[in-house]
Amino acid sequence: MKTVFMFSGQGAQYAGMGKDLYTNYSVAKEVFDRADEVLGYSIKDICFTDEAKLGETEFAQPAILTMSIAAMKVLEEEGVRADMTAGLSLGEYSAYVASGAMDFEEAVALVQKRGKFMAEAVPSGEGAMYAIIGLDTELVEQACKEATEQGDGLAVPANYNAPGQIVIAGHTKTAAEAARIAKEKGARMAVPLKVSGPFHTELLQPAAEKLGPELDKLQIHSMNIPVYTNVNGEVVPSEQDIVPILKKQIVSPVRWETTIRNMAEQGADTFIELGPGKTLNGFVKRTIKGVTNVNVEDRISLGKTMDKLHEIV
Repeated sequence: MKTVFMFSGQGAQYAGMGKDLYTNYSVAKEVFDRADEVLGYSIKDICFTDEAKLGETEFAQPAILTMSIAAMKVLEEEGVRADMTAGLSLGEYSAYVASGAMDFEEAVALVQKRGKFMAEAVPSGEGAMYAIIGLDTELVEQACKEATEQGDGLAVPANYNAPGQIVIAGHTKTAAEAARIAKEKGARMAVPLKVSGPFHTELLQPAAEKLGPELDKLQIHSMNIPVYTNVNGEVVPSEQDIVPILKKQIVSPVRWETTIRNMAEQGADTFIELGPGKTLNGFVKRTIKGVTNVNVEDRISLGKTMDKLHEIV
């Protein structure tokens, strides 16, 4: 058995996330308390009750990272360890924490800044993202190209999540036009996403420029387990590569489908999603068959996960 810890990205957050873990497990409580101390405000209050703030990138990112690491600590307390790790977009930072390459305190402070820079990069209302469901990759790329060629702005694939599930992003009008063309080409659905900007596109370059100096300050440690990066879906070669990769990651499309396939090729057969929701489990199911998909976000999901793991040992 080879186990993957996978970490949720932005968009998975919901009010109440992590409360059950915080109340029932001292290791989870400690993670939330440490985050509050570092950030100088109560991230647990935001996670547990503040729907509005969770909708703001600046608060959503540290909230999701904190909740994800709390879930991981609870699972580790049950004796479960990962053989490899990855995270979707923001989740890649949680993966570096899981690998030991990044300290939790530094990571939570950093993603708060990352969220702020991303929100500032494109003024509200000027960028959009759509999930295109049920259309071949080439046709999605073509829809973006056609919309962009009309000359009003940019639309590009931002997340290659799974077969038939690609997120596109760009300027508001152009992204909407690309979504319309995708529907014309046979997409089952084109769903607008509740995000504050066209993430993982070159429009986030101003955020990348602000994030760069913050990344340069990081204390990077050796990775105890392999981390797969969004940038190319492959293993991060060494700790020296982490900062350059994260500088690129903010403006590069997320290669999640490739990540899953590469992990499976290395023998991964048990995928555990840590953090809010089960979105990544869905992507794994669409990408590869015959593997175990479980998640941990509260006591109930933890119980189900442990039962399933005991079954397959």
